[in-house]
Amino acid sequence: MFQVEEIRIQLPHIDLAARVYGPENGKPVLALHGWLDNAMTFELLAPRLQGLRIVAMDMAGHGHSGRRGPGAGYQLWDYALDALMAAHQLGWQRFSLLGHSLGGIISVLIAGAVPERIERLALIDGLVPDTGEAAHSPKKLGEALLAQIALADKKKTVYSTIEQAVEARKRGLIAVSQQAAELLASRGLSPVAGGYSWNTDQRLTLPSPLRLTNAHALAFVNALECPVSLVLAEQGLLLNIPEFVYFLDHLGKPNIQVERMPGGHHLHVNDEQGAQAVADCFNGFFAG
Repeated sequence: MFQVEEIRIQLPHIDLAARVYGPENGKPVLALHGWLDNAMTFELLAPRLQGLRIVAMDMAGHGHSGRRGPGAGYQLWDYALDALMAAHQLGWQRFSLLGHSLGGIISVLIAGAVPERIERLALIDGLVPDTGEAAHSPKKLGEALLAQIALADKKKTVYSTIEQAVEARKRGLIAVSQQAAELLASRGLSPVAGGYSWNTDQRLTLPSPLRLTNAHALAFVNALECPVSLVLAEQGLLLNIPEFVYFLDHLGKPNIQVERMPGGHHLHVNDEQGAQAVADCFNGFFAG
């Protein structure tokens, strides 16, 4: 029978929750979910991946994990530090990363920054962040600072029923299937006065105060030394961005395998067929 358990990873600065899949003697894999999602995004995929010990974290501010303290933020490098410290707590000196969307971006930053620690990199519709050139930085920083001040007056949406919250998630900024919305809601909703609310930290919706430039993004990808398997969703986010397609066409990295599959941005959790297709790709990759 496939093993699943819940653990908590206590770091000096934050307490993280994680859902663990697979045998204790499996190859260690740290799984990082997408923006405003949680560890349940891997619920259909993880049982289909063979011989792996997958620790799917709720990243800080998401799911059952803690929120950052007052004055702190949720920058990419903050998540990267959390992930490396979590691996240290797990006793993993060398491990692989499985990342979807934002989790894939963070995985690339980690693998580029400390390549000696990463065995393999499996990515689902995520590679590099939205970039911004230096000339736009002052304006973007101003927008981010003002948005942070304005956040104090915003209140979270309260749904009278779980079904209403699930429906809202289905029709969100990135639409998902009924099954995916229900899985994410099972870990992402909390009861509040008047009904239910998503338990993600509101600061996660703030714009980034500083973006990497195209040169920064390319430098991290070029620094990757481990084998990389990138699954791109045909109806997802990345293939609809001309800048990304250009970036992808000019990588010139023989260690990066790219597989295009039908489905949306959450193809690995939207339905069983998508999860199996991604698993078929990654099983051969991890076995290699």
